[in-house]
Amino acid sequence: MTLQIGDPAPDFNLPNQDGTLVQLASLRGQRVVIYFYPKDDTPGCTKEACNFRDQWERFEANDIKVLGISKDGATSHTKFINKYQIPFTLLSDAEPCPVASSYESYGLKKFMGREYMGMMRHSFVVDPKGNLELIYLKVKAATMADQILKDLGLD
Repeated sequence: MTLQIGDPAPDFNLPNQDGTLVQLASLRGQRVVIYFYPKDDTPGCTKEACNFRDQWERFEANDIKVLGISKDGATSHTKFINKYQIPFTLLSDAEPCPVASSYESYGLKKFMGREYMGMMRHSFVVDPKGNLELIYLKVKAATMADQILKDLGLD
């Protein structure tokens, strides 16, 4: 089963950095960017979060909600948000990462000859009706937010 543009976005209910549950279905009526990333405060993940932060006004001006999802917990998310002044919501998808799995963004990874299960750096744009509008499986962390704005014609 491979997710395709036009498919309904898999719904979820995950805790944010404050422990408050966020349900995707409750955000219908606006575009939502969902980006999966491996770990708070690592080089690539920091570049990606800061790119979204630096473009935040453009996302906000177009009523686009941004949700970053990793397996990190609320304490880690809060430190990451405070350290880099991240203005958007970070959600915790604890292992075995059922939400990331439903977006085909959790699986076997290889690093320096070692195999392990981990979060993949993928991004999705959900349209106001709750369907997948854009899917990014090859993500350039430093420019992901720029790419999404360009592809939506908002650059």
